[in-house]
Parts: sequence; C-alpha cells; structure tokens
Amino acid sequence: MSERIVVAGAALWHEGRLLAARRSAPAELAGRWELPGGKVEPGETPEAAVVRELREELGIDAEAVERVPGEWPLRTPYVMRVWTARLRPGSAAPRPLEDHDELRWLTPDRIWDVDWLDHDVPAVRGTLAHLGLREGV
Repeated sequence: MSERIVVAGAALWHEGRLLAARRSAPAELAGRWELPGGKVEPGETPEAAVVRELREELGIDAEAVERVPGEWPLRTPYVMRVWTARLRPGSAAPRPLEDHDELRWLTPDRIWDVDWLDHDVPAVRGTLAHLGLREGV
C-alpha cells in the first residue's frame, strides 16, 4: 500500500503565536494537543486540503502559505506534512468544531505548555525551526 499524506494544516501562525487544538475524539487521543489538519482526499492537493480541513475543523477561512520541510510518520500508511497557513482578511476567529474541544494560541515560550500528541512533537519542532523561532524563547 502506498503512503497517504495527512496534512497538519496548520502551522497557523498569527501575531507571533501558533495555534494548538486539543483533541476530543477518538478516545485514545482525547485531551492531547495537535496541529489541526487531516487527510488529503483523492484528487486533492495538500494545499487545498489545508484550506478545507481548517474550514471544517475550525470554521476559518485560511490560506496555505508554504510547506515546512520534513515529513513525519504516523500509523502505516500515513505520513504528516505541515504547511504554514494564515487567516485570510475577514475570516472568523478559529473555534473548535470537529474532533476538538479547546484551542490555544501559543507563543514560542509557551509552546510546551500543552501535552502534544507524540507524533506532533517533531512536526512542531520543525515548524518552529522553519519559522526561525527558538523553543522556549
């Protein structure tokens, strides 16, 4: 089976903060934090999936900006790739709609204040490096 791409749509970076979303489902992930996103559908570009997933999960109008270098394995056959994203002018504020119950905007010095899902930790580190930010600063 070939690998399937899952996008973490968001390295959603706004006013010096990164958006984290707390999972409410499935039960084995509930209470842990992630970069919001989801699976790329057949025939869909990863950038289009970022936009769609952020609209479905957070109710926002965003745009994919650029891919964060790297790829992080999830359960077979999935891999996670991350795109930076930004809110489009006039977008509603993000709110948890699907599979999440809380959102937090984290500054680099607070990035590890949440219990990230294990597979998101290297993606968050890669995102911070891509944005030119040091952890805990």
